[in-house]
Amino acid sequence: MKGIHVLLTYSLVLGLAMAVGSCSSSNASQIQEEPIPELVSYNFDIRPILSDKCSACHGPDANKREAGLRLDDSVTVFKALKEHPNAYALVPGKPELSEVFLRITTDDTTKMMPPKASHLKLSAREVDLIEKWIKQGAKYEKHWAFVAPKKPALPEVDQKEWVKNEIDYFVLHKMEQKDLSPNEEADKERLLKRVALDLNGLPPSLSQMDRFLADKSPKAYEKMVDELLRNPSYGEKMAVYWLDLARYADSHGYQDDGYRTQWPWRDWVIHALNKNMPYSQFVTWQLAGDLVPTTNPAQAKEQLLATGFNRNHKITEEGGVIQEEYRVSYVADRSDLFGKAFLGVTMECARCHDHKYDPITQKDYYQTFAFFNNVKEVGIESVIGGPETYAKKPLMEISNEDVKGILKFINKQDTSRLIVSVMSDLDTARVSTILKRGNYDAPGDVVLPAMPSVILPFAKNLPKNRLGLSKWLFDRNNPLTSRVFVNQMWQEFFGKGIVKTAGDFGMQGELPTNPELLDWLAVDFMEHGWNIKRLVKQMVMSATYRQSAKMSPEKLAKDPENIYLSRSSRSRINAEFVRDVVLSSSGLLVPMIGGPSVKPYQPPGLWEGATSGRGLLSMYVQDHGASLYRRGMYTLIKRTVPPPTMSIFDASNRDVCEVRRLKTNTPLQALVMMNDPTVLEASRVLAAKLLQENNQVSDKINKAFRMIVCRKPTEKEMGILTAYYSKELKKINLKQANKLLAVGEYPIPNQIDKQLLAALMRVVNTIYNLEETITRT
Repeated sequence: MKGIHVLLTYSLVLGLAMAVGSCSSSNASQIQEEPIPELVSYNFDIRPILSDKCSACHGPDANKREAGLRLDDSVTVFKALKEHPNAYALVPGKPELSEVFLRITTDDTTKMMPPKASHLKLSAREVDLIEKWIKQGAKYEKHWAFVAPKKPALPEVDQKEWVKNEIDYFVLHKMEQKDLSPNEEADKERLLKRVALDLNGLPPSLSQMDRFLADKSPKAYEKMVDELLRNPSYGEKMAVYWLDLARYADSHGYQDDGYRTQWPWRDWVIHALNKNMPYSQFVTWQLAGDLVPTTNPAQAKEQLLATGFNRNHKITEEGGVIQEEYRVSYVADRSDLFGKAFLGVTMECARCHDHKYDPITQKDYYQTFAFFNNVKEVGIESVIGGPETYAKKPLMEISNEDVKGILKFINKQDTSRLIVSVMSDLDTARVSTILKRGNYDAPGDVVLPAMPSVILPFAKNLPKNRLGLSKWLFDRNNPLTSRVFVNQMWQEFFGKGIVKTAGDFGMQGELPTNPELLDWLAVDFMEHGWNIKRLVKQMVMSATYRQSAKMSPEKLAKDPENIYLSRSSRSRINAEFVRDVVLSSSGLLVPMIGGPSVKPYQPPGLWEGATSGRGLLSMYVQDHGASLYRRGMYTLIKRTVPPPTMSIFDASNRDVCEVRRLKTNTPLQALVMMNDPTVLEASRVLAAKLLQENNQVSDKINKAFRMIVCRKPTEKEMGILTAYYSKELKKINLKQANKLLAVGEYPIPNQIDKQLLAALMRVVNTIYNLEETITRT
């Protein structure tokens, strides 16, 4: 088997190398062959050229600007040039009189733009685009993301028989423009695994597989989607993305990195997602639940708990810090989170000066900052110690009576005091100012709460608090809120967003690959009450989603990055779900929802080597029993030393808001799957269960393969695995078997043949190590 793995690895590397080569060459030819559009758009055709080739010298940075010319400013660009009063950078309709066009087409190296020393050069297509744009009037446009979306008509397509819902019209239209055709629908086994992982974060059960394969009705797939959406695991799966965004962790961060008890807020998130709370309400309660009027005491307490979202940031517990410095950093964290998570705008770039690329001033930043600057908090409340430090004021206490009644969704497992950090404002508003150069001790002009007018003016009738901010956020004319969320959801189900830079819809972010689809989804989402489950079902029911992941050489050449979605995406599942797949398929998973975070197996000495030596988290004390077999999302996250296995699989350490995880492929990931105690224990436990069944070895291996990989093995695969079993059985003696089986705490059944168990364990472990096991295709 080792030889097979080496061969597979070599083939994969060779294939990737060929793919990279194809990407670079095909991209180059694609750029050259791309036709000039009928109507040239500043946003989608011209601004990217100016940004890449011209902005370094003629952009927003005044310190580096040459000749006083700013090409991204529609006000000054049509005025006479500072150094040549009789010349103009742009003359609408007349490229022959426009210095921009003359400079990019001249052969005179003293006048050529970009200058030769920059090593930048415009392609023939880029020159043609600029010429045509000038001929059409050189019209500048407001940045596309700052214009409220309008619902476009469904485009005309040729292959109407392929379409399942509205999404497919937009996707197919783009495909047909690029002379691409969609893949066939994925086979039922792979499609079921895909949708089960995407909606529940778990592999389908054997029962689900058998039922789905046997169901020949036209509604078979939709029935399975509805079943998965009803499963409580849906809330857990969807919550993982939200925990990244909300920077949830089980420690305060910084050097002491003491324990915190924010997990009841995590329980609320799962509960809210499972009951399909509208996105507008889901976010409003988290931003301003303490300010939302209600006469229902139960709802008031739930709303208050939801505001724990705003208190998930790092909090210091070190003595000797400057109170105001850290208090200001907490407020800035909430402001930056708001911009990135809900607006897709890099607000933090304007903390020290006006934003260099987006039309957001430093005043805009501190007006946003003012919404979060009125919390009853201090920079440091107390040094690390007992339970009173597990949450910082303002806080709420959750009683046993609360859990039995109004907060039944909280999984409180003991009678100890349970406190959570939440939001509560001062009675008198704290004065907010612009902080010069972003320094906490350099106050400037006083500012009042408001939002950048370039996005949407903050209406005078809105309260100048977090509730007013939420009303502004969900105003139907806000151009960003719905776009940003549907893009995040698209990223969850298609591998990357329609806007690839999910946290940056600004000038430096990627352009949407299908702007009409993005706008249609955004408006449709608002029109249907911000219904998250409806949006999710829309996406997974589309023909686009259901395609196979097969990649032909022609498609690889035409669209190496699958921008036009003529096949399904293929990617490794997220860190938490790698663990979930292993535990679920082996039968070890404890399906309990919520509750305190747990500490499973971890290499010794990690915490002890990176701690101040104080507090509950100074030493790693592993849990036992059922706590060893909880879902990955419940693994305790200590910010300074996050769970090593999850870090290797690119999980966030939850320091800051993260709306898009990077995906890597390293040898360490293979080593985890080969050596992690949880994977080895799961292999042993599943092998033991199979051995206790009265059937042939081939039946046991077949069943293991189906439970883990979620499809029936081929004849060739069965041949390799059964031969491997026979080989291991002959090789392993009792001493070797005992050593191999001595992993994990789950008991070995009495009277079981340990040599048979060790051999079958090796086979099961090999199946867990197949790339396909932890890959979503």
